[in-house]
Amino acid sequence: MEALKVKVFLAVVIALVMAATSVSAADAPAPSPTSDASTLLLPTALASFVALAFGLLF
Repeated sequence: MEALKVKVFLAVVIALVMAATSVSAADAPAPSPTSDASTLLLPTALASFVALAFGLLF
C-alpha cells in the first residue's frame, strides 16, 4: 500500500513539473489594468484541494 502511494505521488509530481515547464510566463500577455483576477479562481481552488488531499492521504 505504501509503495502505491509513493508511485502515485511521484506520477503526480512528474506531471506537475512537465506541465509547469511547458508553460512559459514570458509568452503570456500582460493583463489590462481593468481586468480582475477571477479567471484564476478555479485553478487556484483546484490546486488547494489537491494539496489538502495529499496532506490527508500521505
